[in-house]
Amino acid sequence: MDTISTSNTTAAITKESILAAYQYRHATKEFDSSRKISAEDFNFILETGRLSPSSFGFEPWKFVVLQSPEIREKLRPHAWGAQKQLPTASHFVLILARQPRDMAAGSDYTEAIIQDVQKLPSEVAEGKRKVYGAFLKTDFGLEGNERAIFEWGARQTYLPLGNMMTAAALIGIDSCPIEGFDKVKTEQILAAEGIMDPEHFGLACMVAFGYRTNEPRPKTRRTADQVVEWV
Repeated sequence: MDTISTSNTTAAITKESILAAYQYRHATKEFDSSRKISAEDFNFILETGRLSPSSFGFEPWKFVVLQSPEIREKLRPHAWGAQKQLPTASHFVLILARQPRDMAAGSDYTEAIIQDVQKLPSEVAEGKRKVYGAFLKTDFGLEGNERAIFEWGARQTYLPLGNMMTAAALIGIDSCPIEGFDKVKTEQILAAEGIMDPEHFGLACMVAFGYRTNEPRPKTRRTADQVVEWV
């Protein structure tokens, strides 16, 4: 048996229970709108997103929990992948990614993370700035390519996305990740509603949470031999 220890509690888990959660999880297309996730459970799900790792620890994301039925309905014409999820999900999350201006080396945002969140000693902070600048310019060649920088940040949002969906499955809550939307039109609505500042954020993906109405088909995946190579 595996254990997870904290200063206050020790929780016992098993490998089997984790794999069972992965087997249980599926992309739920329609939820039981009469069932709502408790505040305690959803805060737990959000916390697993907040604690997720990110490149250089810069956390280039924001989670917007969209509970307004009116705004959800405004998004539906432009979110073909969320037609059933938007009106039925207990909780619907918009995952935003930071814009290139915030992810640039030396930006106000990255400096705030280094100084106010990570609280690095001055010599360590200076070293991190140099390494990050070199990473953008040379290692990944992102500097000067705004679309590539945004996509790099958006790619990182899939770490909390996956963690939140797995955490939900572990406690019997369903989810569905969604990329099926018109990015430009959806972002225009979010900006007009005062939900998203387009100077600092763009929409990376969406994810719906709730309880399934129907049992899914058996899970299909390629075999381990087809997806894993040892060298």
